[in-house]
Amino acid sequence: MRKILLTTALPYANGPIHLGHLVEYLQADFWTRFQKMRGHECHYICADDTHGTPIMVEAGKRKMTPEQYIELSWKDHTTDFADFQIQFSHYSSTNSPENKALCEEFYHAMKSQGLVATKTVNLPYCDFDKMFLPDRFVKGTCPKCSSKDQYGDACDVCGSTYNPSDLKDSYCAVCKNKPTERPSEQLLFRLSAFQEFLQAWIPKHLAKEMANKMLEWFKEPLRDWDISRNAPYFGFQIPGYTDKYFYVWVDAPMGYVSSSKQFLSKEDFQSFWKTEKTEVYHFIGKDITYFHTLFWPALLKTAGYRTPTEVFVHGHLTVNGEKMSKSKGTNISARTYLRHLDPMYLRYYYASKLSGSVDDLDLNMDDFAQRVNSELIGKITNLASRGAQMLSKKMDGTMSQCDAQGLGVLKQVQAAGEKIAEAFEKRDFLKGMNEIRSLAEEANRYFDEKAPWKTLEAKPEETKKVLTTTLNIFRCLAIYLKPVLPIYSQKVERLFGESNYQWADSQKVLSHLKIADYEHLATRVDTEKIKAMVDDSKAQQPPANPSNEKATTSDRNSDRPAEITIDDFGKLDLRIAQIVEAEEIKEADKLLRLKVNLGPLGERQIIAGIKSAYKAEQLKGRHVLVIANLAPRKMKFGMSEGMVLAAGSGGSDLFVLSPDSGAKPGDKVK
Repeated sequence: MRKILLTTALPYANGPIHLGHLVEYLQADFWTRFQKMRGHECHYICADDTHGTPIMVEAGKRKMTPEQYIELSWKDHTTDFADFQIQFSHYSSTNSPENKALCEEFYHAMKSQGLVATKTVNLPYCDFDKMFLPDRFVKGTCPKCSSKDQYGDACDVCGSTYNPSDLKDSYCAVCKNKPTERPSEQLLFRLSAFQEFLQAWIPKHLAKEMANKMLEWFKEPLRDWDISRNAPYFGFQIPGYTDKYFYVWVDAPMGYVSSSKQFLSKEDFQSFWKTEKTEVYHFIGKDITYFHTLFWPALLKTAGYRTPTEVFVHGHLTVNGEKMSKSKGTNISARTYLRHLDPMYLRYYYASKLSGSVDDLDLNMDDFAQRVNSELIGKITNLASRGAQMLSKKMDGTMSQCDAQGLGVLKQVQAAGEKIAEAFEKRDFLKGMNEIRSLAEEANRYFDEKAPWKTLEAKPEETKKVLTTTLNIFRCLAIYLKPVLPIYSQKVERLFGESNYQWADSQKVLSHLKIADYEHLATRVDTEKIKAMVDDSKAQQPPANPSNEKATTSDRNSDRPAEITIDDFGKLDLRIAQIVEAEEIKEADKLLRLKVNLGPLGERQIIAGIKSAYKAEQLKGRHVLVIANLAPRKMKFGMSEGMVLAAGSGGSDLFVLSPDSGAKPGDKVK
């Protein structure tokens, strides 16, 4: 029995889980479930990544403490993962006492070995927000390829890395003002001391393609790594300093170790993190490879911990061949998906596309529906629905034994188990799923050739043998699918009166067994639901800026918007309106449908995103302020013919504007 511990990149607490994230978490879940079915001890550890300036800023916007904000995120993330049937052994947070102690342990190890240096450097500082800006809080034009709105550490377009000071036309990502530079003493980890160690380590612990890419970093001497951030900052304070905090990329990967410590016994913790007798794997996206294969192994070696057995790197998710887009509604959150579609569909589709390589995975909506409907429903589930229902409804519901020809097909299906297992072991789920699909096609050919619906009355015993064979084949396929479709396989277990399928159970042959009443296993994907999901995702996004021109500093500053003239203001037709009807749109989280009276302008329908702050019954009869000359917008839930004005940051923090008494519907606001 192997002893395996695997981790996935820790999702950042400053945002919801989306379908791009799920590529990694589902892949790791498939692999964990597969290892357990093979009889191995396998622990899947994860946690929320909770520190950094973005958390601090967003919490402030919501009038919360960072601790309150990350607690809400933890609940949202764990609910989404559970609803997608992702089964963690333990899911924690980097804001834990164990992680704080670990950071201090690693830091003291660095200090004792002379691996911490201090250096005064000029850092970007926002005079408006009164704080030093982390790399990702500075944006501007890439110094290499001139792409606009790139982060201060790397360009998403050309892949170049640089310092924030190298950016052209830089601005603060919070307030959009141009930053200045201020000198600051920073703490550096001497990564350069690990050059030889890392050059030898990378080829042994990373697939060849990614290893070659990472070794390009060694064309020049490795630079020392800034591990400190200045106050104000949400994170762990560095021992001996009052104004310095550990950089989030120091304490985030330590969450793998500290979360393990919370879950494992003391003996097992030592076995996994202090010896090479066990296996430790990191599943990560290709964009964070250098953190996991340069900084992280060096930190582990410094503190006397083992390094991972291997780092598994995957590509990104594209949708319909393009980068995920908010404006197109393809940046779909996990929760939005779940409002419209069964998670089983996405689990099946991702498994059918994941090859274990770093290639990007494309979620093509047409292919998604076609593949699930054709393969999972039309070929695999079809075997059960035809075989079980005929056996129960037309016969006595009791299996007999396999016929000679069918037994040959079943043996072929059983023999494929090790080939499928080999593919799953290598995370080449695409290859394994293709094999399962081919076996299902062969089983359907056998069923159609035997045509048991024709022999039901004339040859009942022969018919029962065909149905018995078909159900045995289906059961075997369902066992192979269990890592991918755990709930589906549980229903199959109930059909045959079994429980907790293991991989070896595929080699059994059932006979003379009375099956349970057939339980519906899966329905076809409705393409209208896919369209509704995309429309729902679009409706949740703010309207895009139609201009591609570069914005000025004042345009970027949401607190101090660009000046306008009196003529600009005159273009707005602001009116008093009375809400005569209000109803909840149950399919949408944020929307209410309002009918408003605008006096001489008549009645109009407005769809307003204020459901988090107001119940429909609270609004009926109220006088509000609306923009009456906003172009009508066709939405999924109807036409919206105006906008109700409200103050606040959004969500439950919204306050509808109302006039003093005496103002009448239709009155113009000047």
